[in-house]
Amino acid sequence: MVPAHIGIIMDGNGRWARKRNQVRTQGHLEGLKAAKRIVKAASDMGVSYLTLYAFSTENWKRAAEEVGFIMGLVKRYLIEEMDFYRQNGIRIRHTGDFAGLPADIGQEIRRAMEDTRDFRGLQVILALNYGGRDEICRAVGRMVKGTAELRGGDITEDAIRRCLDNPDIPDPDLIIRTAGELRTSNFLLWEAAYSEYYISDILWPDWTEANLKAAVEDFQKRERRYGGVTSSVQGGNKP
Repeated sequence: MVPAHIGIIMDGNGRWARKRNQVRTQGHLEGLKAAKRIVKAASDMGVSYLTLYAFSTENWKRAAEEVGFIMGLVKRYLIEEMDFYRQNGIRIRHTGDFAGLPADIGQEIRRAMEDTRDFRGLQVILALNYGGRDEICRAVGRMVKGTAELRGGDITEDAIRRCLDNPDIPDPDLIIRTAGELRTSNFLLWEAAYSEYYISDILWPDWTEANLKAAVEDFQKRERRYGGVTSSVQGGNKP
């Protein structure tokens, strides 16, 4: 079965550029091209949701020139790819703190979301100015300020989930991290409680459809127990 929701921590743009004696911004440009390849591949495979970790709440610590370049790439992608979204039925969504984004970037995200809201294919969720802890904090804030139903009720997993950025999107089945790093990097901390992880040594700009297929095939071999046990484990060595 193809995972319904895949999240990708797109890592390795800077290392890709450094290996080629190029500036880091060139790595980000190639990373954008890889993102488009993988979006198309995921769409063709029948994936329903794809969350791309494009810019974290911690990435603002990077050099202003690099941050500006990344934001420019995001804006350019949102503006120039409408035909691509339309041809493939791709719906654009966002997770993260809108309030901390530059006004022009927030405007383009909202425009892309509105223009594609009726598309029925793959939903691409851009994790931009996103942090897992930040999302949980904002969710709790919504509960405190929210409806009478939440004010008077117990704090439950379901109550928190309903206050997350996209409560209608199912938790990711598979989370892919590229470039060989072994960290979650504050990505979908609440939603990834029972996600399967796939770590690839391949730098993000080099990723292709074949790499995505390999990750999905690896996922399909796994047995997901969600904290329980299977009948084969319960049965011990009995035939």
